[in-house]
Amino acid sequence: MAPVVWLRSAVSVLGRFPALAGVTLDASPGEIVLVQGPNGAGKSTLLRACAGLVPVVRGEAIVLGIDLVADRLPVRREVAYVGHASGLYDEMTVADNVTFWSRAAGLSRDISAASVMASMAIAARLADVPVGKLSAGQKRRVSLALAMSRGSMLWLLDEPHAGLDADGRDLFDAAVRHAARELGVCVMLASHELERAESLADRTITLVGGTVHAAPAAENAPAPQVGAVEPQVTHVG
Repeated sequence: MAPVVWLRSAVSVLGRFPALAGVTLDASPGEIVLVQGPNGAGKSTLLRACAGLVPVVRGEAIVLGIDLVADRLPVRREVAYVGHASGLYDEMTVADNVTFWSRAAGLSRDISAASVMASMAIAARLADVPVGKLSAGQKRRVSLALAMSRGSMLWLLDEPHAGLDADGRDLFDAAVRHAARELGVCVMLASHELERAESLADRTITLVGGTVHAAPAAENAPAPQVGAVEPQVTHVG
């Protein structure tokens, strides 16, 4: 089975600084991979590079069959990425954010606000509330729920537990396990909450100074075939 993420000596430069200094790793369908390391190690950059948000300037990088060195833009529509910022429009309601982002993702059909909100147990009464009036935890639930509803086979999650209460964390972890085990979704997450994240992950890689210090499990895997990716719709919850 071809890796979802296949990197070989991948380098990403932010300004003049090599945030990724030659990363080699694989991540497979149905696998949950924890990316850990000290601040500034390159964890966020790795996830952003896989999401097509940061260029890979040297080495090889194939994600979901897309060659990121040749053209990283197409992968943005194919991955589910959640960063530190919510990615939501504060002046728009929760329901309007759902409609906007589902259409922006080019989904074949609109995703209902009710189904998205149910996946992270977001109160139905919040559908018509502007996002700017939500608490930090409520915003995080909406962001995660939207990402998980995109139908992507690769979830890239940067500090996903941040801002969530205990119930929210349990819901999120259950959704991740279901997506990986039942739907074959590959999940890569970066987290400082190691005890919880390690219990969720199948494997841990450690980044230090922009390089991998804990060897990936499938380092000798051949490069996946580069080609167009057919969207696959999955449903969580």
